[in-house]
Amino acid sequence: MKLLIIEDEESLRRSILQYLTAEGNICDIATSFDEGIEKISLYDYDCILLDLGLPDGEGLELLRHLKKLKKSDGVLIISARDSIDQRIEGLSLGADDYLVKPFHLSELYARITAIVRRRSFNGNDQVVFNEIEIDTTAKEVKINGILINLTKKEFDILLYFVTNKSKVVSKSAAAVHIWGEDADMADSFDFIYTHIKNIRKKLTDAGCKDYFQSVYGVGYKFQ
Repeated sequence: MKLLIIEDEESLRRSILQYLTAEGNICDIATSFDEGIEKISLYDYDCILLDLGLPDGEGLELLRHLKKLKKSDGVLIISARDSIDQRIEGLSLGADDYLVKPFHLSELYARITAIVRRRSFNGNDQVVFNEIEIDTTAKEVKINGILINLTKKEFDILLYFVTNKSKVVSKSAAAVHIWGEDADMADSFDFIYTHIKNIRKKLTDAGCKDYFQSVYGVGYKFQ
């Protein structure tokens, strides 16, 4: 998953970042309202962790901004504010869940995965596309019931394209989603071509149809 942590408290932000990264996620961080605005305007995320009490602005205004952009990023509010009115306001503005500080990191992660599962996979752990079966919890892919061996990055890329099937995905968009904002620093995105070439071979060798279509000058479409 690609996640954005908007949190100004350094120790908590560091703990969340370490935990989520150790679980294999790509995490961007924002420590202020302005930085949060910049990140959500530039990038797409599976889930945004949003602290309401930011030093230079109100977290709820970030929710309003996200709504104006008509983006589909999941949002989990993490806040020390425990009033029912605050919860209702956050949820009514489009947040998916509200978690009161302090919390266990394991519960935070469970709530994040639940949000992404609801939004991207209709509440299921299994994603099925024709002969392709993807288990998002076990991180496994089967073709016609037969398990195939993908690296973590190959798994992430395949899942990203399957969940965005029939959409044209640029190489840069795929790179940023899988590798994070640092991918913007790359001289080229040829490594995406290499990964997709390897995925194609593993899928077709297992008897799967080749669903990756090259879109000249842009990227790929999975359909």
